[in-house]
Amino acid sequence: MQIEQEIKQTRFKDPFHKAVLNIKFTANWLTAASLPIFKKYGISEEQFNVLRILKGQYPKPSPLQLITERMLNRMSNATRLVEKLRLNGYVTREICPENRRRVNILITKEGLELLEIVSPQIDQALNSQNQLTDCEVEQLNELLDKLRS
Repeated sequence: MQIEQEIKQTRFKDPFHKAVLNIKFTANWLTAASLPIFKKYGISEEQFNVLRILKGQYPKPSPLQLITERMLNRMSNATRLVEKLRLNGYVTREICPENRRRVNILITKEGLELLEIVSPQIDQALNSQNQLTDCEVEQLNELLDKLRS
């Protein structure tokens, strides 16, 4: 369905403004596809992102700064997200022995197990929304990268 139909707007300031609204609407649409899965397991999309970052670093612990730099939504409060994950047993926090001002975060066995359950479900939910060919996906990625450069 075209963005005009989705948001019931027929005129846009210019084609770029239309594209920006389309990107934002589509991002929310994709988020909505995965939201029920995150709710089912009691985590947020941002917490899932933190767990995936930590899994990529495993078994090395990660400083909070590294997590913040790699997050998809850099406006998120990484400290708060890590604390919620710690309270649920998905990560541990330890003071760095070399630099006592630095806190290292490490994903736990429970965090890894949660990712093993949730990741395939998220992949399936997102893939079920895909109406693009591999070539179109590559082109879309190139255009989005170009937009941010």
